[in-house]
Amino acid sequence: MTFSEMLNIGLMQGFAGLSLFAVLLLMGLGLAIIFGQMGVINMAHGEFMTIGAYTIYMGSHLAGQYAPHWLPYYFPIAIVCAFGFAFAAGWMVEWALIRHLYKRPLDTLLATWGVSLALQQCFRSFIGPKEVSPTLPEWLLGSWAPAPGLDIPINGLFVLCLTAFTTIGVLIALAKSRWGLRVRATVSNRQMANAIGIDTKKTDRLTFAIGCGIAGMAGAAFTTIGSTGPTSGSLYIVDSFLVVTFGGAASLLGTVVSAFGIAQTQSISEFFMAGSMAKVLTLSLIVLILMIRPQGLFASKVRR
Repeated sequence: MTFSEMLNIGLMQGFAGLSLFAVLLLMGLGLAIIFGQMGVINMAHGEFMTIGAYTIYMGSHLAGQYAPHWLPYYFPIAIVCAFGFAFAAGWMVEWALIRHLYKRPLDTLLATWGVSLALQQCFRSFIGPKEVSPTLPEWLLGSWAPAPGLDIPINGLFVLCLTAFTTIGVLIALAKSRWGLRVRATVSNRQMANAIGIDTKKTDRLTFAIGCGIAGMAGAAFTTIGSTGPTSGSLYIVDSFLVVTFGGAASLLGTVVSAFGIAQTQSISEFFMAGSMAKVLTLSLIVLILMIRPQGLFASKVRR
């Protein structure tokens, strides 16, 4: 094997890691908003991702059965619907359950785990236990060959663009929007935020719903690289919490860096060893680094 062939294989393997990075980053962003900003341990976060993935599948199924001429165009519309459905589900869960459990992290963990199991059973009952895959539009198929022997999937490029757009949008919203100002004020001092007229309960509900909506977009991205089943989201929940914890619970920049590091380490090591061993290697490196920096890569500075 020549050096150029090895380089091309390494680049393609690295790009496969970028596809995993995109899904982990979108999942981590939603968790960073919910866990990092609100202190809520949402064990059902993976199921909100599954809601988004099933939304893409249903959009593909409905377009193929009732409006075949919409097959080339349904995907962007379905992504917006994936965010909307996951957002609405998150809003309902926060209103019915989470708002009663703030400042009780163990209770939120157990309650959201129960929500996770209930949603998985709903998926099995109403959609089916088997894994499904949407029919992707033709413009998402194929690959781009910038050099001989180097093929980059177009769906991976689309997922990266979607992830970049969402990440930049979240960062701008937190820094510039009225919602972001209310979130930062509530996190800094809830009592003072209430005193100056901020409805912190409404802010909490909107923040939780937005985090769940971003998980729905992660599910939409996931459909381009894998099939969807009732437990698909639960397979990513541990990795998503690792992304948030490793990067720093309240740091969105840390979420981006840790998602990239975890995805690339796992993808490149899978080329040289079995998938389970690659997972062990990734987890071992994270544990070692957290032993040195238990606050994460980018710890938030808090005035005491």
